[in-house]
Amino acid sequence: MAILNAMDSYNEKDERVEKAVEAQSEYIPTKGYSPLLRKLDLHILPWAMFVYLLCFLDRSNVGNAKVLNEDVGDSLVQSLNLVGNEYTISLMVFLIAYTIFETPSNYMLKKMLPNRWIAIIMFIWGMLCMCMAATKTFGQITAIRFLIGVSEAGLFPGFVYFLTFWYRPEERSLRVAMILASATLAGAFGGVIAYGVGHINGRHGLKGWQWLFIIEGAPSCLAAIITFFFFPSFPERAKWLTEDEKQEMELRLRGVSSKGTDHMTWEDAKKTLLDYRLYVHYIVYICISVPFSSISLFAPTIVSGLDYTGLQAQLFTVPPYACAYVVSVITSFTADRYNQRALHSFGGLFVGGVCFLVQACLPDDAFKARYAMLCVGASGAFACIPPLLGWLSGNLFSTSAAGLAIAINVSFGGPGQIIGVWIYKTTESPGYVTGHSVNAAFMFLGAILVIGLRFFYVQKNKSIPEGERKFFV
Repeated sequence: MAILNAMDSYNEKDERVEKAVEAQSEYIPTKGYSPLLRKLDLHILPWAMFVYLLCFLDRSNVGNAKVLNEDVGDSLVQSLNLVGNEYTISLMVFLIAYTIFETPSNYMLKKMLPNRWIAIIMFIWGMLCMCMAATKTFGQITAIRFLIGVSEAGLFPGFVYFLTFWYRPEERSLRVAMILASATLAGAFGGVIAYGVGHINGRHGLKGWQWLFIIEGAPSCLAAIITFFFFPSFPERAKWLTEDEKQEMELRLRGVSSKGTDHMTWEDAKKTLLDYRLYVHYIVYICISVPFSSISLFAPTIVSGLDYTGLQAQLFTVPPYACAYVVSVITSFTADRYNQRALHSFGGLFVGGVCFLVQACLPDDAFKARYAMLCVGASGAFACIPPLLGWLSGNLFSTSAAGLAIAINVSFGGPGQIIGVWIYKTTESPGYVTGHSVNAAFMFLGAILVIGLRFFYVQKNKSIPEGERKFFV
């Protein structure tokens, strides 16, 4: 009887939602920052940002480990006797795994509930990160980096997909930016942490890079437990939303966002896979993934070529990431505020391309100028990503297939990230002309494609009748 009563109660709630939907055929967004939107942000964004910060710390700390305590012969590369391209190969296998497993992971996020799946992959990558401290050979570090790539693959595309359950298209770019910007914070914190850890090199028989992996991996395991029990999944399952708020969520998201009950059909998947305009978005993401990857993994190396050595090099990786954080948030806010994601993305790509080109042309001993260009270039590279993702998700009209398109888009970034790990050659220190030139070329190509795609959407919108949903530009 208790079960039947509970089912009746659930059905009554379901009927109330349906009646509310029928009573209002079109949702009119509330101007300004509504109480409901504020409530969503408080329950979702802080923890999502923290989780991605941990993820990025555990992904990019290998870049800090590469040069940590190298002045005394105790860096990761020196301790494991990595020669030739072995270090770069260990970075590449991470990205291969990351690319392959992004789409399947997005499927599992929907199947298992977001909070559960994110908690599982968090715990796995945290444990693997700590296991990096025990590696002794090239084979071991390569195998663990591959497994870290498998486990981390679903987090960022998963978060982008997750936001489609909670926010309208015009609200997503800023939220994606807040999450992605935590990667720049992770880069800044990573430099500070590595600077501090470098001072305990040799403590209890462990080298600095070993302590770095242990210290940065453990918080992910602890945070996974909190995520499993307290992070939200879908609006209809959120106990912190009142019934009236759930009804409002149903109205405000109807027709423009994914639902926890949606199931992707083969027809949806086919339309998504054959939609030619989406492939321009994907190619743009390849272009921006090259500098994103190279900066994330080689910032300490690049800074070492700017006359900063030892632990000082770790500390001077902080300002480029700090600048990127501020610019990313401002850019994404204005992109959403003025509904101009393409132009903001173009601005980041173009300015970043100019800065990398200038770095390639400057003399090797122009340390201050090259460092300034690195700060601005990193800001452009990071700041254009959230508007690009918000632009893509806002122009996906088949909401049940949104997870597939978003995962494919981020997966396309895999080849770009693989290119990024090869372009900064040790033999070219301190100028790194190849690395800076390749980053500039890809960012200029991305800028051209963005402007072309915007022109395409503007022309398409002219043929769409008034009152029907149009493409975001």
